[in-house]
Amino acid sequence: MPVVGLLDQRSPDELADRLRGFRQGLKDSDFVEGQNVAIDYRWAQNKEDRLPELAADLVRRRVAVIAATGGIGPTLAAKAATTTIPVVFIVSDDPVRLGLVASLARPGGNLTGINFFNVELTAKRLELLRELVPATTRVAVLINPANTEYTETTVREVGAAARTIGLQIQVLNASTSREIDAAFATIVRERPDALFVGNDAFFNARRVQLALLAGRHGVPAILSDREYAEAGGLMTYGSNIVDVYRQVGVYAGRILKGAKPADLPVVQSTKFELVINAQTARMLGLTVPPTLLATADEVIE
Repeated sequence: MPVVGLLDQRSPDELADRLRGFRQGLKDSDFVEGQNVAIDYRWAQNKEDRLPELAADLVRRRVAVIAATGGIGPTLAAKAATTTIPVVFIVSDDPVRLGLVASLARPGGNLTGINFFNVELTAKRLELLRELVPATTRVAVLINPANTEYTETTVREVGAAARTIGLQIQVLNASTSREIDAAFATIVRERPDALFVGNDAFFNARRVQLALLAGRHGVPAILSDREYAEAGGLMTYGSNIVDVYRQVGVYAGRILKGAKPADLPVVQSTKFELVINAQTARMLGLTVPPTLLATADEVIE
């Protein structure tokens, strides 16, 4: 029975829907866990420094393919661990710019995967935040400085988008739960009009904490992953992440059937979702414009 290694920096209880999507993708390629394929999971439990050893362990296990999910950290760990075992990644920025593949059409090495365009959607998220909270002039931007590959790009993109629509930004850093608390203490003290949370696997793992703090302190916030709105957050806009995981499963299945990652083009997301939590909007004293309600893919009541 072939073995697929799945490498992620989070824990499995945070990813139930996504894992179902991954298994569905394998099934779409005629592979069912426990029947004709095994999945060897490696979880870093939000300790990114564990990723290199976990990746090396999968290489020693001689898995047939590695699914590196959860952003650039697992992908770089897998890339460093092997030049022969196929790796299917999920990243939110241009994989050519990140040095993962030679080109989108012909990756050329042992890596291919999915680009789900979170960085490119930065300007759209700011526009949506401004549409929901028209009086916004100052926006706090929360980033994870440990995620160096994305942090610089996020700050640059947010800064450019903010200048275009006349917003001022204040960058706040957080790499731990305590630092998230400290960032909100700064927000409470300086009272920006809204909060933009950068795309990061750690922030996704802390989505309940973020939603609770934003609600408690009356801060309208937008993230990329729909799980934040489901956890009580105000609004999200980004790729359909469950479908992204399904596509990773499909590619893993195709590789098990003999396809080479060098010949599998990088898939670029085409499904984007706007999710609004109407109950949270009411709690924050916000009236969601009818035009925004009409364009939302889901409104949580």
